[in-house]
Parts: sequence; C-alpha cells; structure tokens
Amino acid sequence: MSERVFVFAGSFDPLHRGHDDLIRRGLGLCDRMVLGVLVNENKKPLFGVEERLEMLREVYSDESRVEVRTFSGLLVDFARECGASAVLRGLRSGTDLDYELPMSLMNRRMSPRLETVFLLPSPDVVDLSSSLVKEIYRLGGSVDGAVPEPVRRRLQARFQDDGGTGS
Repeated sequence: MSERVFVFAGSFDPLHRGHDDLIRRGLGLCDRMVLGVLVNENKKPLFGVEERLEMLREVYSDESRVEVRTFSGLLVDFARECGASAVLRGLRSGTDLDYELPMSLMNRRMSPRLETVFLLPSPDVVDLSSSLVKEIYRLGGSVDGAVPEPVRRRLQARFQDDGGTGS
C-alpha cells in the first residue's frame, strides 16, 4: 500500500489554532502532511515567507510526519510534486464551501486522482482567521489561545518593532 500524502496549503500569515486543529486532525487521515506556504507576489503579508516557514517548522518540530515547503502556481502541480493523493481544506461556513467547491472541482478536472478532503473545524476555533488574528493584535487585543506560542511571540515582536502598525 502506498503512502497517503495530504497537502494543506495556505498563506499561514499567521498560523492560528484553526489551522493547527485541521492539521493535527488531518494527520489522523494520512501518513504524511505537506504544509504548502503559498508565495503570492500580489499580496503584502505581515510575515515574510521565511518567517512563516520558521514558525510552521517550530510549531511542528515534534511531528515527523509534517513537512513544510513553499510553492507558487497551481495547487494541483504542487500536490503532484509532493506525491499527494489529497488536498486538505477547512470549511468554517457555507461561504467557505461556496469558495472552495469550484476550486475543488477544477482541481479534480486538472488532476482526476487528486481528492479534496474537507474538514469542519472544532467549535472552539471555528471563528478564527489569520486576518482577524492580525487585526485583534494590531488593535491591542489578546490572541492568547488563538495562536500557538511561537506565533504569539512573533506577533509581539513584529508589532513592537513597528510601533504597533504591523507594517
């Protein structure tokens, strides 16, 4: 039987407990998980690609089945490169489904053997998003419990370094 490899891709700017919930639960469905950090030149992320890679590697340093890589271009090409049989995606709401379904169907058209596995987040993290985490922290709110500790430390350093603007 061949190894079941899942790809979970995103900007991870920053990684939050909702991502972590999906990753750790997704590991129960596969043998290995590749976290693909999307490099998108059209977006201005809070954290650079290398910082996001470092945070992910630190958070998952105890999990030998997690690999962290960057990619640009089509997700199906990245999944093929990784030898993945499935893409893992989270659905927080019907709006997420409306966004994810056409992409999943197009991915299947381009790569018929690539499945998409949708997971619903745990109830305690369903409200989290990277943009919400950044906004709360930028405005002086606490993100304790919303992000892993290495991410919280990076947020603290980032916002102290730039006077609280996050830029």
